[in-house]
Amino acid sequence: MGMLVISENMTLDGVMQDPTGDDGFERGGWFGQVTDEDHQAWAEVECGEALRAQALLMGRRSYEYLVERWPGRTGTWADRLNSMPKYVVSSTLMKPVWSNTTVITGEVVDAVSRLKHYVEGEIVVNASGQLVPLLIEHDLVDEVRLMVFPFVLGGGERLFGATSATKALRLVDTRIVGAGLALLTYSQVRVE
Repeated sequence: MGMLVISENMTLDGVMQDPTGDDGFERGGWFGQVTDEDHQAWAEVECGEALRAQALLMGRRSYEYLVERWPGRTGTWADRLNSMPKYVVSSTLMKPVWSNTTVITGEVVDAVSRLKHYVEGEIVVNASGQLVPLLIEHDLVDEVRLMVFPFVLGGGERLFGATSATKALRLVDTRIVGAGLALLTYSQVRVE
């Protein structure tokens, strides 16, 4: 059975919006404000995660962002992302151009539940700000990995929104990445 992992870059105050500044958010671009050492260490963590993962799951907007950047790249990380199975939740994407991409339409919760039974190993969700809250709300998430960038933006879209009930998580690992980033890993506490 697959393990659904949310893997997010976010600021200290939980903002995940526009890390690269490409979307025009006035406080965006925070990803580029760390040192080269931090970027290199971040890339090593992300590459390792991709090598361990068996599949990627994402929303349409995240797919569009990633498909513009990865298919033309080479190297260990790019080769893994380009070759691995990718699943995109979308009602509008009809013909994905990124290799090994399957579009999930219809009832998302059921489709992701089936995907977890079908895929052995980690199914990683990056970005996907609309999909992540739905997965959390329906208790489909097994682990949350937060790469925390040392900025307080004071505004912007946050990863965690309203839920119908408290969602308990347990801190299972902390790690300093580079000189200024923190990787926090939580597992979901299953209530029987």
